[in-house]
Amino acid sequence: MRRYIPFSSPRTWLLLALLCFIGLVSYAWAAPDQQASLFERDLLDTRNDLEFLANQVLGEGSRPLNWTGNDDLASATVLVDLWFDNELLADEIFGIGTRPEGWIGATTRNPQLLLRNIRHDLELSADAHFGSEERPPEWRGSALIIRCERSLQNLWFALGQFYNQRPQTPESVLDYCRSLRDEADNAVATSVVAENTQLQSALPSSILAIRGDLERLADERLGLDNRPANWIGNRDINSPTLVSDIYFDLEALADTLLGQDVRPADWIGFVNNSLFLSNRNLRHDLELLADQTQGVGLRPNGWQGTDPLMRCSPLQQNIVLIAQQQYTLTLPAASADFCAQAEAVANQAIENPPVQDVVSAEAEGESRFMAESQWAFAYLDVQALQYMGQMPAGVRFRAWYRNFNTSSMMFVSGEDFAVFIDRRWTTLTQEIFDQLPTLEGVRPLTFCDANWCNGPGPTPTPTGSGPLEQLIFAGTPAPTVPSPEDLRDELTQVSWNYIRVTYLLDNPATNTAQVALEICQEPAQIACEPVIRVFNNNTGVEITAVSQYNGLNVYEFPYGYTTNLIIEGATLFSPDVWISDPTIR
Repeated sequence: MRRYIPFSSPRTWLLLALLCFIGLVSYAWAAPDQQASLFERDLLDTRNDLEFLANQVLGEGSRPLNWTGNDDLASATVLVDLWFDNELLADEIFGIGTRPEGWIGATTRNPQLLLRNIRHDLELSADAHFGSEERPPEWRGSALIIRCERSLQNLWFALGQFYNQRPQTPESVLDYCRSLRDEADNAVATSVVAENTQLQSALPSSILAIRGDLERLADERLGLDNRPANWIGNRDINSPTLVSDIYFDLEALADTLLGQDVRPADWIGFVNNSLFLSNRNLRHDLELLADQTQGVGLRPNGWQGTDPLMRCSPLQQNIVLIAQQQYTLTLPAASADFCAQAEAVANQAIENPPVQDVVSAEAEGESRFMAESQWAFAYLDVQALQYMGQMPAGVRFRAWYRNFNTSSMMFVSGEDFAVFIDRRWTTLTQEIFDQLPTLEGVRPLTFCDANWCNGPGPTPTPTGSGPLEQLIFAGTPAPTVPSPEDLRDELTQVSWNYIRVTYLLDNPATNTAQVALEICQEPAQIACEPVIRVFNNNTGVEITAVSQYNGLNVYEFPYGYTTNLIIEGATLFSPDVWISDPTIR
C-alpha cells in the first residue's frame, strides 16, 4: 500500500478537477460521433460498476458524503464526477489517502486515457472486495488490458498510434499481462528499432562491449584469467555464435558466483534471434550480476556499460525508448530510483504530449512533421465532403494525424487553417506520414480562414481536360479492384459464417451497425485474426474503418447479407458478410 496526498485536500481536488474539466471540454470538441458513443458506453459501464461496488461495500443506497452519482452524459462534469466518486469509494475501501500499489489516478488531460485510468483503479478496488479473479455476474467490466500496469497500457497505446501495432494476445491465456509484455517486446524490436538505423548499427559494438565487461567482472571476482569450466570466451564480432556464447558464459559465471541455478528475482535469462532484445537482456543481466557481487553501482575499472537505462526492466526500457522516438525527453540523472523516474517521465510524455503550434514545431524538434502543400485539396472532414479550396503550393503546415488503413488523408494545421488534405499532394514523405498517430479517439477541430479558403462546398467537378481535372484524377486514382482469383494465391477463402462480428453500435435510422470484425479458421470462430481491409466490389471503393476497438478495425455495414466484398485478414479472406439487426441478435 502507498500513501497519497489526502484526497480531501481542496487544492488537490481543485487542480485535478480543472485538469479533468479541460480534458472533457477537449473531448467535446475533438471526439468523432462514432468514437464518442463508444466512449459514452464505456463511461456508463464504469459508472454502473462503481455504483454496484458501492452498494456491495457500503450497503444498498449508502454513499459517502459529497458523492455525486452523476451519470448524465450531457453534463459537463460527468467524467470529473466519475473520477471523484471513484476516489471517495477508494477512501472507504483502503483508507483516506491510501491506495494499493499500481493505482494510477488522474494523470492525463486526455479524456479516453483518464477514463481508462478510472476503470483500472476501479478494478483494483473490486480486487480488494471480491478477490482478484472474482467478479459477480452483474459486473460489466472491460477489456483485460485495462487491468495491466500503466506503462504496459501506454506502451501499446503508443505502438498503436505511431506504428500501427495492435496486441494479438488472446485474453484466454493464463497470464495475460505477462504475455502482453512479451508481445510488446517483439513489437518494439520489429517496429520501433527497425525504423532507427542509428540504433541498429550500434548493436554489434554493444554486444562486444558486453563481452568485455563480462571478462572484467570475471577477472574481478575470480582472478585474472581464472574462468569457470567450459568457458567459451568468444570475442569475434563477426562470429554468428557470439551472442549465444556470451549468454552461456554469463550463465556459467552466475552459477559460480551465486550458486547453481540461483538467480536474482529480475533476471531475464534468455536470448533469441533479435540482436536488439539479446543485447538488452544480456546487458541487463550482467548489470544485475555486477550489483549482486560487486555492490550496487560499483563496477570494475574500464566498465563500458554506462547507460543507466540498461539496468531497468524490459518494460521500463521499452516505454522510455518509444517515448524518446516520438518526443523530446529529459531523463533524470543516474540514481537509485532512476528507472522509476525515467518510467514516470515517459508515461507523462505519452499521456500528455506537448501541444505545439505550427510555428514552434520546428524549434521543438518536430521538424520532420513540417511540410509544404503542392496544390492539395483541403477539407473540413476526413471523408472529403466539405471542400474548402486548394491550398497553394508552398503553404507550410504541420501534420498531426493520419487516417486509418491505406487512406492518405491527414489532418494538418497552419497559422490560419486546420484542415484535412491528401498526403500525396504535399512534400511529406510516406515514411514520416506512417509515423503520425491515427485519428483513433479524436476528431480535431477544423477551420479555414486563409485567403485561399472558399467553402465549405462540394469538390468542384472538372470540365474538359484542364489542370483541375488532371489534379482530381491524379489525387484520387481509380481504385484497384482486388480479384478473388488473385487473392487465392496468397490467402485462403472462407465464407460469411467464418467471420466473428462484435456489435458495437446500431443506427436504426439508417439500418446499419458499427462492428469490429475478425476472420476465423473455422465456423466455431475460435482461432481468428483481425480484419485489416474491406473492399466493396459493388461500388469499386475500399471501405474505410471508422474507428478502432480493442485493436480491431471498426466498420459500418447495412443489416443483412452483403456480397461481392473482399474482407481480408492476414491469411484469410471472405467475399461476403452477414450483419444481423438487433431484433434477431
